Amino acid sequence: MEDPAFIRNPYGLLSDLRESAPVFYDPRMGRVVLTRHADISALLRDRRFGRSALHRYSRDELGWPPADPRQANFDAFNNNHMLDSEPPKHTRLRSLVQLAFTPRRVERLQGRIEDILGAQLAGLHGAGSFDLVERYAEPLPVTVIAELLGVPEEARGHLRPWSAAIVKLYEPGVSPRAQAEAEQAVLDFSALLRELAAQRRAQPQDDLITALVQAEEGGDRLTEQELIDTCILLLNAGHEASVNGLSAGVLALLRQPEHWQALVDAAPREDSLPLFRLAIEELLRYDTPLPMFERIALEETQLFGVSLQPGDRVTLLYASGNRDPRRFERPDELLLSRDPNPHLTFGLGIHYCLGAPLARLELALSLRALCRAMPDLRLQEAGAAAQYTGGFVIRGLARLDVQSG
Repeated sequence: MEDPAFIRNPYGLLSDLRESAPVFYDPRMGRVVLTRHADISALLRDRRFGRSALHRYSRDELGWPPADPRQANFDAFNNNHMLDSEPPKHTRLRSLVQLAFTPRRVERLQGRIEDILGAQLAGLHGAGSFDLVERYAEPLPVTVIAELLGVPEEARGHLRPWSAAIVKLYEPGVSPRAQAEAEQAVLDFSALLRELAAQRRAQPQDDLITALVQAEEGGDRLTEQELIDTCILLLNAGHEASVNGLSAGVLALLRQPEHWQALVDAAPREDSLPLFRLAIEELLRYDTPLPMFERIALEETQLFGVSLQPGDRVTLLYASGNRDPRRFERPDELLLSRDPNPHLTFGLGIHYCLGAPLARLELALSLRALCRAMPDLRLQEAGAAAQYTGGFVIRGLARLDVQSG
């Protein structure tokens, strides 16, 4: 999965796998792989599998190698946050975070998001050629998360580099340098959040850190470390998916100009946001920004005739499931008004993405604002405009060269 040609366009191979080997064992990764929508959906709801197994077993019992001391802080963060926890810990953390991360708080951000987008696009006026990833897709999510959390403006420049360093460790075969950079990013981000949490306890503000500090259910509160790890998770999960979803979505639209033009024609209307929300769902299905997730067997079990032991890993190819013709009509076509659209991009079951409403709002507003401001947007070079980062667990564009005017 590190082949650049596969990263650029994995869908032909994924289609072959869905038909010839919908469930197979990959000896290189040492895990079972699922490729069909129905199988992935079923496993995401199957409580014989979880995001972690260390709440039930030791590493020795699972037959896992010892933890790598070079990424001890990353592992501590990863083992402590909500995404990689299982009940009852997951239930407790999610309940407390939901008290602060409410739909009402997200919807209140719409005006501020539109202001940020307007300033970004004003800065691009007359630019001609530019990298859409760096100049447009990246700044918004990190600014919104920073404002939502309450990170002061002078510290926000660190957030994107920290996030980029941390998420590299989710890819297979990471280098010692990547481990060191992720370790430092976790330490630096934790130090900032610890300082901000102390300030909010003394002087509460209207931000998510204050809300998380104050969140209480049945006398229970988040510990300081849980609060820190939750905030890091919100940045990483929300930021990476939004940046990659928008840039890949715009690339897909510009490669099929009739779809771009349809959105441009609709964008000036005040009632056009629902149309853009539908379009975003289809773009997230069509080119999935987080193509591959995994689950871990929590007990001895059988999966499609394969015997699994506790700790065995199962890879779920969301990108393949999102193009499965058994679930989607004309799956390889971009149909912006597709509804319903039961894509897998935000997951299913108890680990369904808590930040999905914010990501959807950001993406729909970003795309509409871009269509309004730059209706003549086009790729600089049809073959060379897009450069990918090289990862497949988190698949995104390193740059997307476009031009307007």
